Amino acid sequence: MKVQLKLFATLTAHLPPESRRAGLAELELAPGTTVGGLIGQRGLPRQLCTLVLVNGVFVAPQDLDGRALAEGDVLAIWPPVGGG
Repeated sequence: MKVQLKLFATLTAHLPPESRRAGLAELELAPGTTVGGLIGQRGLPRQLCTLVLVNGVFVAPQDLDGRALAEGDVLAIWPPVGGG
C-alpha cells in the first residue's frame, strides 16, 4: 500500500535524500503497518516524534503501535518546537 510521509524540521533527515527538500516521501508499505512500525522502519527517534497526525487527526503517543495505516493515508510528524 502507498502512504505519504511528511516530516518537519530536523526530522527531514530521516527521509530519502531526494525527498528531503520537499519534506515529503511516498512510501510503499506492507498492509497492516502501524504508525509506530513506520517510525521504527525510518529510524525516527520516538522521543522526537512529538506531534503525530494521520490525515490531520492527532495520534496519541500511547496509540502509535496500535494505529494501522491504510492506502492513501498521510502521516505527518513534527519534532518538539522551542522558541520564545
